Amino acid sequence: MSKSAYHYIAATWKRPYNGAHGEYVKQLLIRWRRQPSIIRAEKPLRLNRARQLGYKAKQGIVIVRVRVRKGGLRKQRPNKGRRPKRMGVYGFAPSKSIRLIAEERAQRKYPNLVVLNSYYVAEDGRYKWYEVILIDPHHPAIKRDPELKWVTTRKHRGRPFRGLTSAGKKMRGLRKSRGLKNTTKQKWKKKTKERELKKRHEASRGARLIVPDEIRYKYHKGDLQ
Repeated sequence: MSKSAYHYIAATWKRPYNGAHGEYVKQLLIRWRRQPSIIRAEKPLRLNRARQLGYKAKQGIVIVRVRVRKGGLRKQRPNKGRRPKRMGVYGFAPSKSIRLIAEERAQRKYPNLVVLNSYYVAEDGRYKWYEVILIDPHHPAIKRDPELKWVTTRKHRGRPFRGLTSAGKKMRGLRKSRGLKNTTKQKWKKKTKERELKKRHEASRGARLIVPDEIRYKYHKGDLQ
């Protein structure tokens, strides 16, 4: 069975820093570091991902590449007496994701456009790059498009600032399928089930199993080996 070009593009971007494609990305990063932090791109670098998020090669749709710094937040070092562990300088993560910050910066740069979505492109030791899909709500080609004309109304202005994009909804905890594992609700249900099955002890992490009294009594008598 023959596969489309999008299949091979997606397979290449699963390991973007390996092989010949990795060398190409490294050359791109050398050029991108010298460019402004927000710049308009001629076409999307990850065509398959852009098409999945609603990109079309038509008038009224713009691709913007945004550079955002990596790492957590830093706070001013306190000058009062306390031990280094309680200084509170490192380890402060922003409540917004870096991708949402990139969308907000692109929206501020182009206030007359509407942010549709964004996706990861590349990173180095200091920065991350995202490509943001922007749509012109006043363009006739967008008004005629039945799949994109919903952005022409005024209620969709400033979508990243109100948490209406995909990154914003994930920050708000609206991704039900992604927010199930390792949450407090999932852990509580797991522990409740383990208590009912007497699978493990409360204080351990699965190291010791709770043995029923009748089995323990038979084992000590020598009936069980």
